[in-house]
Amino acid sequence: MSYATALRNKTRELAHSARRALPGQRGERLKLRPWAPVQAQDLPASGAWCVLCGWTGEQFAGPPHSEAAQCPRCLTIGRDRFIYLCLYQRVGYRRGLRLLETSPRLGDDYRRTMARRVRYLASDYDERAHKASVRLDLQRLDLPDASIDVLLTAHVLEHVPDTDATLAEIFRVLSPGGRMLLQVPVGQAATAPPPEPEFHGDNTPVFWRFGMDLTERLRKHRFDASVLCTEDFHRRVVAGDADWERVFQYPEFDQEALVAAAVPEDLVVVADDALARRDGLYPSYQFLTWEAVKAANR
Repeated sequence: MSYATALRNKTRELAHSARRALPGQRGERLKLRPWAPVQAQDLPASGAWCVLCGWTGEQFAGPPHSEAAQCPRCLTIGRDRFIYLCLYQRVGYRRGLRLLETSPRLGDDYRRTMARRVRYLASDYDERAHKASVRLDLQRLDLPDASIDVLLTAHVLEHVPDTDATLAEIFRVLSPGGRMLLQVPVGQAATAPPPEPEFHGDNTPVFWRFGMDLTERLRKHRFDASVLCTEDFHRRVVAGDADWERVFQYPEFDQEALVAAAVPEDLVVVADDALARRDGLYPSYQFLTWEAVKAANR
């Protein structure tokens, strides 16, 4: 095992340990915030605020990391909150929305709440860590053409062997005007397979380490693609500034390469500095989500 891989695994181990140690309030029925873009008046003047459930407090549990900074009420971690923020900021709410979420990390209470809001379907493939309502292989989706309006897929694509087959299938099942919010670990500039066998916490193999070139990969599959990010990341890319404070540096991320490879014109800001601070979206290079839209005429 390489030194870089050992450091990466240790960081994930610490983050998972922090999440297991937090008790959470599982006896309470989960209540979600209204599905609407975040307004300045929604934010508290100080402390932490969860975009999914509206919890407020002094701070989230754990270090500033996409795999930590956990909400004590709904148990979201940083990357969960960011993809739900992207959903609220970019997708207008309607009751009949057909939403598919792959391998949702949150539990049954969350899924029941989502099902009361929209036509919600949760899927998984190997069910090692997640139990869902249907089992779907993203490379061969057993779904009709144009049957999904929104696809939420977080930290799944890196575990799928055939990226191109997957993107073609997702394009097929999305309705015209539909969109995918795609989140993957991004630690480097260019996509490549791991240099040695790599597994995530649920013992799921990693086939790809994605980079900023994922934007062009999506466009080759006829998606209108952009990268959703925070104001801090956009500002740093424009300025060429990859000098994060030491507390925000983690060995599994090459932030200098990410900043250099990011194209400012491809970035869309969904969280200003105030919102990112309250929602625990630091360091900003760890919070990127691709928005892939199937044009209405395709």
